[in-house]
Order: sequence, then structure tokens, then C-alpha cells
Amino acid sequence: PLSFMLILQKLLWEIYWYNFTMRIVSRLDIKNDYLIKGLALEGLRKLGNAKDFAKKYYQFGIDEIIYIDTVASLYSREGIFKILMETVQEVFVPITVGGGIRTVNDAYKYFDHGADKIFINTAAVENPEIIDKLVNKFGSANITLSVETIKDQEGETWGVYTSNGRDKSNKELSEWILEATERGVGEIFITSVNFDGFQQGFDYELMSHILSISNLPVVLSGGFGQIKHLENLSQKLSGIAVGSSLHYGKIEILEIKDKLKSMNFEVRNE
Repeated sequence: PLSFMLILQKLLWEIYWYNFTMRIVSRLDIKNDYLIKGLALEGLRKLGNAKDFAKKYYQFGIDEIIYIDTVASLYSREGIFKILMETVQEVFVPITVGGGIRTVNDAYKYFDHGADKIFINTAAVENPEIIDKLVNKFGSANITLSVETIKDQEGETWGVYTSNGRDKSNKELSEWILEATERGVGEIFITSVNFDGFQQGFDYELMSHILSISNLPVVLSGGFGQIKHLENLSQKLSGIAVGSSLHYGKIEILEIKDKLKSMNFEVRNE
């Protein structure tokens, strides 16, 4: 049976999940204790202690933090439990964590160390039944499907990738989203691999496509670099994930919220 704290955590996330304001999510890709960032999920550069970045973003009004253990699935390393425990002592916004989750017990460990929500990618693609098990144990609102995608060379469909964008699966994006939705995931975190890190604008075509096939909350990741890139966002989005432009100090969280307010998005107060 779930502990009282985990049940409470689940209930709080259900309330949070059904709040349809636009979320600004800080995406922190982690290798060991360090925040890293690259281009198209490759050429990763060490930027500093991840916990320090998370604390700074919290102080400046971030709505949510996502920790991505970039090497866990590839090398079967244990999760980033230490950094997670240290972060939740100083950061009081929802924290989503993923990387290397292959069993219900793996998920329990993240929750036990302070995660509010978990995401899955590689394990779910390889064994979709893990979604059923996680949803049955923790509830839909606590399970996010992370999808890394690249449009094929013919420009007709998007492929689904795993292992931090390294490996192409045999799944097509639309079919995979529909299957995962039927299995009960509560949210889609979608990353356009070829847009990630370049700060040239979101993949708006991908955004429109994913919103046309899914009624779940969708967080869009990859490409944000200038305030003007917010202008083509759909009101149907649940959130945007911001990485490089925050890490390198090009954009402030307050700037993002002010711009979204001017576009009639509802945003959370700082």
C-alpha cells in the first residue's frame, strides 16, 4: 500500500495537473551531479552544480523543475537520489524526475527521495506494459510520458527515439501517443531532438501535430531562445520547457511570464 505522504503527493499533483495555466518548466539535464547541455541532445557541456541552478530558478519564479538523468538508461546507473534529496530541501515547486526507470520499484525510489512526479521513455517504448503498472500504482497524474522525436527525411511522419535521442525505435509518434494515452499516462513531455539547444524557436509544426492527436496536458521542449518565440504558441499547451536560454542567462523567467500574460495566457504568480 502507498504511504500517507505518497497518497497526499498524488492528490496534490491531481489538483496541480487540472490547473490549466501555462507552466514554465526548467529543464535540467543531469550527468552525475552536474547540469549539462548540448545541441540536439549531443555534445554535452558541463555547466555547474544542478542543484544550484534549480535553487536559482525557484527563487526567480519557475513553476516546475524537471531533472533528466541523461545517462541512466544508457549505462543502467542508479538515479540521481542525492541531488534530488538536497534539492527538495530548498526548492518548493513540483519536481519531475526520470531516467533509468524500468520497474515499479525504480519509480518508488524516486518518489521516496522527493520526486513529485516521474517520467518514462526508453523503458515504456521497449515494454509498454510498464505504463499500466506505474499508473495502477501511482495514478495517471504522477506519470508523464517523455517522447523524443525527429521528423523523418521524407517529412511525413515523426519517429520515436530513446536513450536521450540516440536510438530510433520502430514506433511512429501518433500511434505511440495514442497507445500511451490509452494506457493511462497523465501528461506528454515532447522534445524535438533536432531543435534542442539551438535556441532558434520551437518546433511549431510538431506542437500543432501533437495537440491535434492528444487531449492530455502537453509540455513542449526544444528550441526556445528569444521572447518572440512565444508568439506562435498555442493556447492549448500546458507548458513549455526551457533549458539553454535560462542556463546561459539569455532570458529571465519574469520576462517569459510577462510576455505570456500580454498574450492572454494565464500564468502562475511569481
